[in-house]
Amino acid sequence: MITLTDKLENKKDITIIGAGLAGCEAAWQAAQRGVAVTLHEMKPEKYSPAHHLPGLAELVCSNSLRGDSLENAVGLLKEELRRCGSLIMEAAEATRVPAGGALAVDRQLFSDYVTAKISGHPLIRLEQGEIATIPGEGTVIIASGPLTSDALADSLSSLTGDRLYFYDAIAPIVAADSLDMNRVFAASRYGKGDGDDYLNCPLNEEEYLLFVEELQKGEKVAARDFEKVVHFEGCMPVEELAGRGVETLRFGPMKPVGLVDPRTGFEPHAVIQLRAENREKTMYNLVGFQTKLTWPEQRRIFKMIPGLERAEFVRLGSMHRNTFINSPALLRTTQQLKSDPRLLFAGQITGVEGYVESAGSGFLAGITAVRLMQGKADPAVPPPETALGALMAHITNADVRHFQPMNVNYGLFPELGGRVKKKEKRGMLAERALLALDGWLKTIEQ
Repeated sequence: MITLTDKLENKKDITIIGAGLAGCEAAWQAAQRGVAVTLHEMKPEKYSPAHHLPGLAELVCSNSLRGDSLENAVGLLKEELRRCGSLIMEAAEATRVPAGGALAVDRQLFSDYVTAKISGHPLIRLEQGEIATIPGEGTVIIASGPLTSDALADSLSSLTGDRLYFYDAIAPIVAADSLDMNRVFAASRYGKGDGDDYLNCPLNEEEYLLFVEELQKGEKVAARDFEKVVHFEGCMPVEELAGRGVETLRFGPMKPVGLVDPRTGFEPHAVIQLRAENREKTMYNLVGFQTKLTWPEQRRIFKMIPGLERAEFVRLGSMHRNTFINSPALLRTTQQLKSDPRLLFAGQITGVEGYVESAGSGFLAGITAVRLMQGKADPAVPPPETALGALMAHITNADVRHFQPMNVNYGLFPELGGRVKKKEKRGMLAERALLALDGWLKTIEQ
């Protein structure tokens, strides 16, 4: 029998930096496949500003892992991870608490469960202490999260050619099929581009003034202690701009210059532009509308925009410290660094947003690292019809110029063929995904 000591002496272990949800999932998947792992976690020697528990896989923002129904893409992702043997999903089921249709857990018990599993595995060695530089050899998974320490962030910045972002701007995204196209028109400023690069929501003067007033009054999320409220001019919250004066937005993100409303033949008083978030144009980003409004206020105020009265928000806006790499420019679909394939990234540092998404990213990084160790040439890339595959396709193929963190959502999935009733669409996407996943799992375990 090959022991952990034998594996480590032969230097055949996988190094994982960060023992959050992604790092722990990656470590578990690798170890379960017979490969030794050294998992580095800087706690309890050093804590990030958001972490307080000494254990692994600490949930810091919420005790809820969000919806559990297949009607939600995150519910589908959870079901996929259950079928994949996810440690994180096992821990969630073991420590769940009543929360209606959501999967919520006891944060302390959840962390304790994962910590015990990781610490008790014979092929996982847990080393506590900060890692300041990326190891120069061996297979390495970097899962250090959105609050990566300054020292490691400096090392990553050099490694990625200064493509490591410290980005605090996220604007809302709406589903394309929820827009009222009788009010929205497609056009680029001065007719540049393909003509349909942007969708435009025109506002008359009365609509504009009311919208600005509501932005100014809207309830905002208070900054946490570790978040310095310093906004860069290039990513100023839209409500901050509104507070500078009633006309400020008309000379900023809502400027109507170069756009003609085909219904009137004239330039609107103000315009809110929507930019396609993916190639299929199933989702649109509200350009320049990064915000710290609370989520209920975002839904209320942004639905005042002409054409967005019935908008479905697949992601709501936020402003916060977030460290992530420009994955479309830097990573293969396997999450391997293009310039150095022995290095993999996992979790929120790749631009996936959310705990469940981080676990999914870690799962894939773990099995990919094992295949590298075993010399298998074919990558373990799930089909794009699955939630796992759709998420990976997005973070590695999104627009390099406008890449931002993303939760899993059905707008990322390939379209179904033929005409499908909207109320049946999600169920059909979920059914297709699980069939594709089951087939894929048979191939990767061979």
